[in-house]
Amino acid sequence: MQKKILDELIERYPVLSVCKEDIKAAYDMISECYLGDGKLLVAGNGGSAADAEHIVGELMKEFKKNRYLDDDMRKKIMAINSELGNDLCENLQGALTAIALTGNVALSTACLNDVNGAIGFAQQVLGYGRKNDVFLGITTSGNSRNILNAIVTARAKDMGTIALTGKGGGKAKALADVAIVVPENETYKIQELHLPIYHALCLMLEDSFF
Repeated sequence: MQKKILDELIERYPVLSVCKEDIKAAYDMISECYLGDGKLLVAGNGGSAADAEHIVGELMKEFKKNRYLDDDMRKKIMAINSELGNDLCENLQGALTAIALTGNVALSTACLNDVNGAIGFAQQVLGYGRKNDVFLGITTSGNSRNILNAIVTARAKDMGTIALTGKGGGKAKALADVAIVVPENETYKIQELHLPIYHALCLMLEDSFF
């Protein structure tokens, strides 16, 4: 099914054929991370910050498939409180653990004011990241300093790193383990191609684990 999702993406967006193998490599890396009970950290700036949160939204609850709680979790919830448990078991959905590093305003502004704004994402990678987790950095230019800093920090923590970019990939292409470089140069056109890519990744991951 993962192959079908990827093939359909390329069929709908033929321009992304040059990215097909890198998209598959990104899927394999994130899938391996989840199989090892790891998590995905995601970051970007501006419109790419919205994309980072969009990705987390698709992974942390159902996207297209029903993600019913497993029987073991249902039993544990009901044993704690049957009244609240009925509602929880009816509504909670299975999650693929993902954290957007874009919303921690107190921390990010403290970094900006007290230290250096360009280390805000890297500081969170240092704190949240564990070996075999994955960092996904979205930068349309491939040169966003705070994303590059986060990639370096993630690699130092033995995490997998993925760059989702354009404009030839910039410095991120050489730094990241996997670089998905869409063949566009204008920011809005790059972002227009990023969305179907990460939707496909989320669909592939959901199909694998649910």
